[in-house]
Amino acid sequence: MLVPFTGNSCFVLRMTYLGQALAPLPGDGRQSATALGVQRGVRRLFAQLGHASLPEFTLASGRRADVIALAPDGRLTIVEIKSSVVDFRSDRKWPDYRDFCDRFFFAIPETVPIEILPDSAGLIVADSFGAAILRESPEHPLAGARRKAVTLRFARAAAGLLHALADPQCGTEAW
Repeated sequence: MLVPFTGNSCFVLRMTYLGQALAPLPGDGRQSATALGVQRGVRRLFAQLGHASLPEFTLASGRRADVIALAPDGRLTIVEIKSSVVDFRSDRKWPDYRDFCDRFFFAIPETVPIEILPDSAGLIVADSFGAAILRESPEHPLAGARRKAVTLRFARAAAGLLHALADPQCGTEAW
């Protein structure tokens, strides 16, 4: 059963199964503590904006977006988390994400200098408690067929995560 509750101005769904609260899915071990904190803050920001978000979302290209958010109007936003200058300089795959979203942001902790990030993307500064948009992302609307494909993938991934929470042995690797 899904039980909605509010806390810290963030709408959250707590999942229970046979009266027991279920723990969230653990990270996959690839993210640093800093990146996980930024991810949490970014997801809180999007929840406050009324968007649903998913972490570590695999795109049809095989690339994995750090966070994807679905707005009430259907707009899709991808957020690439950069936890350090070295992280940003060693990863040049981020332009590929624009083919799968209407808006693209970088999210960084306040220890990363904003000057190194391109002006062609939005900018979010975050920690594990919250986030703020410092620069809006330019809009580049998706074509209808691509929007439908990404939205269906989002729905299947979200349903798969809920299923895995309720039944960890269900074998949801396909999602």
